[in-house]
Amino acid sequence: MTQPLIRLEGIRKVFEGDEIQTHALDGIHLTIDVGEYVAIEGPSGCGKSTLLSILGLLDTPTAGRYWLNDRPVESLSATERARTRNREIGFIFQGFNLIGDMPVYENVELPLTYMGMDRAERRRRVERALERVGMGHRSRHLPGQLSGGQQQRVAVARAVVTQPSILLADEPTGNLDSRNGELVMDLLRDLHRDGATICMVTHDPRYAAHASRTVQLFDGRVVQEEIQGQRDAHVGAQESAR
Repeated sequence: MTQPLIRLEGIRKVFEGDEIQTHALDGIHLTIDVGEYVAIEGPSGCGKSTLLSILGLLDTPTAGRYWLNDRPVESLSATERARTRNREIGFIFQGFNLIGDMPVYENVELPLTYMGMDRAERRRRVERALERVGMGHRSRHLPGQLSGGQQQRVAVARAVVTQPSILLADEPTGNLDSRNGELVMDLLRDLHRDGATICMVTHDPRYAAHASRTVQLFDGRVVQEEIQGQRDAHVGAQESAR
C-alpha cells in the first residue's frame, strides 16, 4: 500500500505556564494522502493553528510521532527542518505575510532564492505561479497597492512556486470580505483539481465544505471526520426528511 504523505500518531502539545499547563493537543491521530484536500474545523482555541504549526514544522509536539513523506520528523536536524519547510511545505497565512517594500514578483521569488535556484528557472516558475493565480499583470506592484484579495492571491502564488508536497492554509479567508473569500476558496479548489495536496484550518463550515474531507477538533482532540460524499448524503437525507 502507498504510504500517506502525512501521518500523525498520538500527537500531544502542552504549553507550560507559571501555574498552569495548557493541553492544546491531546492525542491526535491523523493521515493525509497525496492529492487530498483536508479541512481542519473547530471553534477558537480548539488547537487548529497549533496542529497546523506542527504539520508545518514551525513547532514541535510534546509527545507523539510525525512522518512526512514516510520520514520521521523528529530525526531531522534544525537545518534539515528548515530545508524541508522551504522545499516541501507551502504556507498560506491569514495575514498574507508579504514583504511590504518588495514588489509582488520578488515576494514570490524569495523562497526560490533561498533554495539556490538559478535565475532563469526562478523567472519561469514565478511567472507561471503568478499567471496561475491571475496576478501576472501585477508583478511590479507593491503589496500595499493591492486589495486584500489580490494580496492573498500573491501569497498563494508564493506558496505554490516551490512546487511543495503540501499546502498549509491557516484561515486563508480570515482577513477578506465574503466575495474575496469565495474567490480565494475557488482558487484553492482549482489547485486541488490540478493535483495539489491541501490542509486548511477554518472555523467556517461554509469554507470547510470545499474540502474532500473534514476533521473536527474540539479541546485538542479529533471528535469527528467526514468525507465529502458522506456529508452531502447526510445533508440530503436531512432535507428529504423535512
